Parts: sequence; structure tokens; C-alpha cells
Amino acid sequence: MGLDVGWAVRWLTLSAEAMAEHRVELIELDRPIGDSDHGENMDRGFKAVMDKLAEAPPETAGAALKLTAMTLMSKVGGAAGPLYGTAFLRAATALGDAADIDAGTLATALTAARDGIVARGKAESGDKTMVDAWTPAVDAGSAAAGADGGSPGRVLAAAADAAEAGAVSTDPMQARKGRASYLGERSIGHRDPGAVSTALILRAAAEAAEGAA
Repeated sequence: MGLDVGWAVRWLTLSAEAMAEHRVELIELDRPIGDSDHGENMDRGFKAVMDKLAEAPPETAGAALKLTAMTLMSKVGGAAGPLYGTAFLRAATALGDAADIDAGTLATALTAARDGIVARGKAESGDKTMVDAWTPAVDAGSAAAGADGGSPGRVLAAAADAAEAGAVSTDPMQARKGRASYLGERSIGHRDPGAVSTALILRAAAEAAEGAA
């Protein structure tokens, strides 16, 4: 069984809850290497997404993700708004009007989201950014989609696990992109907040799909 608009709305709802729950954690992660505003921005952005979903319930998962993209671009400050906005917009385009999303389509959407972030932010793996969570997530999700018995739930569970490990992997990295890069070696030893918020969002997607595994 594939995923539908109900899954997308659950995903966004759980993402909003995660941003609220981890707002302070994300602020604290951002304090030594950023502007201390990542948690506040993400919480505000996803609260706005919830308001928009309530105003105009989407008919497809793609429409839900496009609405999310537009809202995050307008409501989230710093680099996160454009990056996450681009990610959700590229994913929405990959899903199109599909009412039933299978594992392969989902893996394609995750890849499109990551590629959008790379295109917008010009970062690559090892730069100590959210790409360090997204790329292992895409690789793991694609592998799960291609495996025997691959299902959307398994794709998302694999992606979430890999994103969480990817976020942890940023600890020893020296930042080469974004505000953190100005710190040079002083950025080493701090976890990238964008990688952590990526892991939270992908875990929310997996939890929303738990019945469709």
C-alpha cells in the first residue's frame, strides 16, 4: 500500500510538533556556530504551515508539500527558509498529482529534495550542513526502495535512521559553508543544527507512515 495525502498531512503535523518540542535544543545547537535562531525559525515556520493546511486542506500529497514550501520560504528566516522551501518544492514536483505514492516515487522525491538543497546552497557532503544528513538519507532510502519488499514505510525508516547518523557525523567536521565556516577550526565539535532539524523532519515522515510499512 502506498502513501496518500493523509500521510503528508500527518508528516507535516508531526514535523511541527517536533520543531516545537526541539526548539530550544536547535537554538542551543545554533548558538556557538550560527545566529541562535534556527529553532525559533523552524518552529515559527511549521506553525505557519499548520495554519495554512487548516485554511486550505490539500487534495494530494504533492499539494501539501508545495504549500509547505511556499510557507517556509515566506516565514523562515536565514538560510533554512530557502533551503527547506526548495527541498519541499522539488519533492512536491517529483510527487506531482499522485494519489498513491509507492516506494520508488518516494525515493525519487527524497532525492529531488536533496538535489534542490545542494543546488540552492552549493554545499556537499563533508561541509557540515544539512546535506550531511540528507545525502545518507537519500542513499539509504533509495537502497530500501530497490530491495525486495521495499515499501514507502521502509524507505522512510531507512532514510530517518541514516539522517540521524548523518547529523551525529557533523560533530567532528570543520564547517566549509554558511556562517559556521567563518569560525574555522572552532566549528569542530559542534553538531550542525540544520542536519539535526533534517533528521527530525525525516523521522516525522517515517512515523507518519508507520501503518503503511
